[in-house]
Amino acid sequence: MNYINNLKSFPDSPGVYLMKAAGGEIIYIGKAKSLRKRLSSYLSNDLSAKTLRLMANVADIEYRLCPSESMALILEAGLVRELKPKYNTALRDDKSFPSVKITNDEFPAVYVTRKKENDGARYFGPYTNAALLRQALKIIRGYFPYRSCKTMPKKACIYYRIKLSPAPCIGKISREEYAKTIKRISLILEGKGQELIKDLTAQMREKAKERGFEEAARLRDKIIALGTFKPSGYSMQEALGAKESIKRTAKIAKKVIAEGDFLAELKEVLRLSKLPKRIEAFDVSNILGRQATASMVSFYKGIADKDNYRRFRIKTVRQSDDYKMMAEAVHRRYLRLKQENLPLPDLILVDGGRGQLSAAKKELEDLGIDVPIISLAKREEDIYTISSVRPIRLKNNSLALRLLQSIRDESHRFALKYHRLLRKKRFLNEEKG
Repeated sequence: MNYINNLKSFPDSPGVYLMKAAGGEIIYIGKAKSLRKRLSSYLSNDLSAKTLRLMANVADIEYRLCPSESMALILEAGLVRELKPKYNTALRDDKSFPSVKITNDEFPAVYVTRKKENDGARYFGPYTNAALLRQALKIIRGYFPYRSCKTMPKKACIYYRIKLSPAPCIGKISREEYAKTIKRISLILEGKGQELIKDLTAQMREKAKERGFEEAARLRDKIIALGTFKPSGYSMQEALGAKESIKRTAKIAKKVIAEGDFLAELKEVLRLSKLPKRIEAFDVSNILGRQATASMVSFYKGIADKDNYRRFRIKTVRQSDDYKMMAEAVHRRYLRLKQENLPLPDLILVDGGRGQLSAAKKELEDLGIDVPIISLAKREEDIYTISSVRPIRLKNNSLALRLLQSIRDESHRFALKYHRLLRKKRFLNEEKG
C-alpha cells in the first residue's frame, strides 16, 4: 500500500488509472477529470462496501494521461474491454451502456448505439457516460468528418454544410478516401493514436514537398491534437514527469514539418532569390520616448538562435518616434556587421507597417547593404515589402505567416523585457536618490 503516500502527488490532469493487486494483476480501471482529486477520494472514510473491498485488494496504482476527459473515456473503455478487470464487471457486461458503432457499409456510418447486433458492424465500448462519449466523438469528427446517418440519403445534409460530413451520398469523396477516414477513427477508438500520427506525419511531409502548404498545415494541426493523447502507460516514476512529456510531444508535432518547408513557402511568397535560412527581426519598446529600447532576434532555419540576440538602448531619439528608433537599431546592427566583415542575414523583418519598413530600408541603403527586408503589421497581419504597393495578406493557416508571427512576437518579447529592466533600474535609482 505504498501508493497511498503518492496519491496526492498525482497530476491534476485528465487520465485513466489502473489499480493492481499484489501480484500485478489489474483489478480495476477508471477515468478521471482530475487524477489527483479522484484518486485522493479513495482515502475518504465514507466509501461504499464495494469500494472498500476493492481498496483492500489494491497494492499499486498506475495511470495514463489524456488531453481531455472525453479522450480518457475512450481509453478507459478500450482498456476495460481488452483487460477485463475483475471489479469493472458492470461496465463490461451491462448492455444498456452506449457504444460506438461503425457499420459494415460501402461508406460506413459512425454513431452511438445502446444495442449490439450480430450484423458485421464494429462496436467500441461500452461507455459509462453518454454525454462524454458524444463530446469525444464531436472532437474526433472535427478532425475526421464522417457520415452519421443510419440510412444513406439522396442529398447532402446539414453536416456537409458545416464540414462534419464528407457527403458520400452525393459523391464528394471516393470510397478509398472515406475508408482511410474510417481507419483513422478506428485507430483512435482502439487507443492506437500513435500509429495514426506516423501515418499523418508521412502524408504531411509529402504534401509539404509538393508545396501543398495549406493541406500540410491542416494535417499538422491534426497531429498536434493527437500527439497530446498518449495511450502508452506510465510507471509511478514516469508519471510525475508525464505532463512535461505531453508538452514536448506537442512541440515536436509543431516542428514536424521540415524547416525548409516553412522557408520554401516564405521564399515563394516574398519572391526571394534564395531560401531565407537566417532571419533577423527588430522591435522597439518605449513609453512616450522614455527608456526607449530595441531588440534584434535571430532565427536560423526557423529555430531561435538566442546566442545571436542583441538589444539596444536608444541613444539618439529623445521623443516618441518609432520610425527613428527603428532606424537607429538597424543602423547600429548592420554598421557593426559591415565593419567586422560578418555575414549578413538572408531576410530582415521589422515590426510595424510601411513607415517602419521605409525607415529601416533607408539605413540599409546608406550603409550600402542589399538584404531583403519586410515588415509585419500586427492589426491585420499585413506583410509590407519594398517592391509591392499593396501589402501581402496570407491565410491564417499559412506556414510562412506563422513563422513570421513567431519571430515577430519573439522580438517584441525580447524588447519589452529589456525595456522593463531599464524602467526597474531607473525606479530603484530614484528611490535611492
